[in-house]
Amino acid sequence: MSTENEGTAVPADHPAAPSTPSTPPTPPTTPSASTPAPEPTDAPTVAQTPVPEATPPQTQTPAQTPAQTPPQTQTPASASAPEPTATTPLPTTPPASTPAPAAAGAGWPPPPPSVPAWGAPLPPAPPAAPRRRTGGLVAAVLVAALVAGGIGGGIGYWAAERGDESISSTTVSSGEAPASFKREPGTVAAVAAKALPSVVTIQAKSGGSQGEGGTGTGFVYDQEGHIVTNNHVVASAADGGTLSVTFPDGKSYDAQVVGRAEGYDVAVLKLTNAPKGLKPLPLGDSEKVAVGDSTIAIGAPFGLSNTVTTGIISAKNRPVASGDGSGGSNSYMSALQTDASINPGNSGGPLLDASGAVIGINSAIQSAGSGFGQSQAGSIGLGFAIPVNQAKNVAQQLIRTGKPVYPVIGATVNMQEQGEGATIASQGSGGTPSVTPDGPAAKAGLKAGDVITGFDDHQIDSGPSLISEIWTHKPGDQVKITYERDGRTSTATVTLGERTGDS
Repeated sequence: MSTENEGTAVPADHPAAPSTPSTPPTPPTTPSASTPAPEPTDAPTVAQTPVPEATPPQTQTPAQTPAQTPPQTQTPASASAPEPTATTPLPTTPPASTPAPAAAGAGWPPPPPSVPAWGAPLPPAPPAAPRRRTGGLVAAVLVAALVAGGIGGGIGYWAAERGDESISSTTVSSGEAPASFKREPGTVAAVAAKALPSVVTIQAKSGGSQGEGGTGTGFVYDQEGHIVTNNHVVASAADGGTLSVTFPDGKSYDAQVVGRAEGYDVAVLKLTNAPKGLKPLPLGDSEKVAVGDSTIAIGAPFGLSNTVTTGIISAKNRPVASGDGSGGSNSYMSALQTDASINPGNSGGPLLDASGAVIGINSAIQSAGSGFGQSQAGSIGLGFAIPVNQAKNVAQQLIRTGKPVYPVIGATVNMQEQGEGATIASQGSGGTPSVTPDGPAAKAGLKAGDVITGFDDHQIDSGPSLISEIWTHKPGDQVKITYERDGRTSTATVTLGERTGDS
């Protein structure tokens, strides 16, 4: 466990000609199919029926043969058609048994072939050039279907802008965003916009010659200018160093440490010349948080101020022991686990719920390591936040007295063993008794060698998990402790004592 280092299909070129005309145009002078055709007269039929405009004058359309007589060769007139006279032009009125060809739509290049009557032999194949163009279009459609998944709307633009005028554009013009567009109050953008002005970036520099320090995050706690953050964010500047606080509008202020709690990893700063109009972030209730609730984290990961990330509550009451890598005292928390992206620099920033209330202070991440030449590990979706109920109690105590107060049971437990519970050590530090005489544990009947396996309703599997649970309470709270002694399980009620300061 590591604590952050401060730090719809493409349309065809044009529709294909229908295989059979749904409403063939019938010249007014043409009798129906059921009426025998009249004998040809000397008057040219062209005088009665004009040539359709769709047929270019330079192209002579062969007359269709009757359905019962297949054509032998492509001749201007079929075998069964009346023999034209020398002065009779090519008939443009089809035989009674054959419907007239369907007129082509305006602008079609080239004109479609004549359409035979239903059941009549098919006309000669269309010219080769149009067929090659159609084949090219099919290929283009296939390419669009395969490539569109990779380059998105680029295919529509390509089809619209290339030089072939016979290709219709597939680009659909999109309208502008409506002027009345508003984000609803519950959206992430709305929550972030409201919270960001109250989230600050903290620059800490030590008082040494090297001026070492780091970047972290904090948030406005009250209108007096108090800023809540992590202890490990400001620890380097606590003794003779400098602290600056920068708001999202770019304005910076000097700050001083009001109080620090190493064990809780909570610190409170105060702006030297606090501006008017500060807006404290509302505090939520971390006890009411449920697994799956939405979360929003705001901070300065790797120095990138005002960064917003989202996720959910992945777990609650996660026992976490974390340190800043400097060899100082570890901090312990019964943490909220979130998969919102948290990185070095997010430390001390708020973890918000969907309403914008603070439910935790981002404090630590579990990392897979800092391989690939990275000097600092990054987020793998395992971030941990101090529950705000605990942080609030600590902050209030620090503002009042400048010193933290910890609840204790008055017993020293083994911090190395895991899995079987928290074992009360045989001896305390410096040869002192492991169970403080007349302390809370002693008064409840606990002894050295007892293995504590339960604390209220929470299972205990190690010393750190026991301390994490103890520190979620206040001095004077009564708790039920489950323990094992000589293979037997017993319970005891313990009234928590207190210890002031970090020692």
